Amino acid sequence: MHRTAARTATALLAAVLAGTALGAAPAWGNPGSGGPTRPVEVFAEDGGISRAQAPAASPYVAARPQGVAPVRGDGEVTALVHNGDPAAKLDVVVIGDGYTAQEQQKFRSDAAAKWSELTAVEPYATYRGLFNVWAVSAVSPESGVTGDPDQATVRHTALGSYFWCDGVERLLCVDEKAVEAYAAKAPQADLVLVVANSAKYGGAGYNDITSPLGYEGIATVAGGNAKSGQIAVHETGHSLGKLADEYTYPDQGTYQGDEPPEANLSTLTADRMRRQGTKWSRWLGRVSPDGGTVGSYLGGGYYPSGLYRPTENSIMRSLGREFNLPGREAMIAGFYRHATPLTSPTAQGSRLTSADHLDVGLPVPGTRLRWYLDGRELPRLADRTALDLVELKLTGPRSRPHLLTAVATDPTPAVADPALRAKLTAGLSWLVTR
Repeated sequence: MHRTAARTATALLAAVLAGTALGAAPAWGNPGSGGPTRPVEVFAEDGGISRAQAPAASPYVAARPQGVAPVRGDGEVTALVHNGDPAAKLDVVVIGDGYTAQEQQKFRSDAAAKWSELTAVEPYATYRGLFNVWAVSAVSPESGVTGDPDQATVRHTALGSYFWCDGVERLLCVDEKAVEAYAAKAPQADLVLVVANSAKYGGAGYNDITSPLGYEGIATVAGGNAKSGQIAVHETGHSLGKLADEYTYPDQGTYQGDEPPEANLSTLTADRMRRQGTKWSRWLGRVSPDGGTVGSYLGGGYYPSGLYRPTENSIMRSLGREFNLPGREAMIAGFYRHATPLTSPTAQGSRLTSADHLDVGLPVPGTRLRWYLDGRELPRLADRTALDLVELKLTGPRSRPHLLTAVATDPTPAVADPALRAKLTAGLSWLVTR
């Protein structure tokens, strides 16, 4: 941006803020929403979860007048965690809302804190090396969000975040198009989290979204609230683990449909599941990290009867809990849909010589590494992540290429399904000459 344009934009922003009383709509507000709605999840302070309807558009988005230059820093992308090439990582995009130009460092601090909350929970704690985290600055003309501290408070912001959505105080909704526009600025978006500039407990789970950018679902959380990170943990159970909700509604009746596709719901009792060797049969009787043993507990998927869940009370049923064993397995499978257990700064297929050095990365602790030359394993190089290629002791004509392959396998006991275990192995190959 040219300095003149930057000064003009800054001056306009200052004038708007100066002339806007707290709680009043600024001159460039865009009131009025209407339009389509979608089901979202609501999270109570006691950990309970329910559902409501959220409009796709927000009446509190701060619209910029035509011809006005963007505010400096708006849309700026910062790597909070950079573990490698986005093509080989699961990329989390965190977007701030209700943070002014002067509060962007506060946003990045809040975003980092939410990522810390998320990665304190397994299996995130073990698999954090598979992730990149991108913070996208969305500069708002007003600080804070609508509905905080009370329902009468109105603030127009970059994403239009607001409490009291659908009449529910703790439901924190956003404008979906605005979120999409900012998410597109990151190198890649596999998972999207909106952090609002508020200490008020609340959030929302948009798990019925499939974006052309690649992410499925949006989670919104209050950046200044210590408990709101649990909302993001639950929501990623849907978007990454493809897990179903395990809570119920008393008036929902009895489920009478087909066997659900989700890994944590079944129409089968534990005995029938064991006989058929399906769903979470491999985990039956095991002590689960969320408490108790894995079995078949009546109620789930909103139905009090007709469906069973694996444990009494996992995070897919109420906040403040752990994923149960089938849930952890599904989450790890979800991580590996986006990321790989083996990386290298040297592109696969590169032509190398004995004079070169080769490094590979194993982002997950405990991953086993095997090396092969022309299809034959080299046991002496097992688990070596750095090689001087002269160690290969190549023979034959100097021009003859040899195929060098590294194969990494995550042996985690948290995955019991053989079909999923096959996805925990990846290989890279290079051509090497003398």
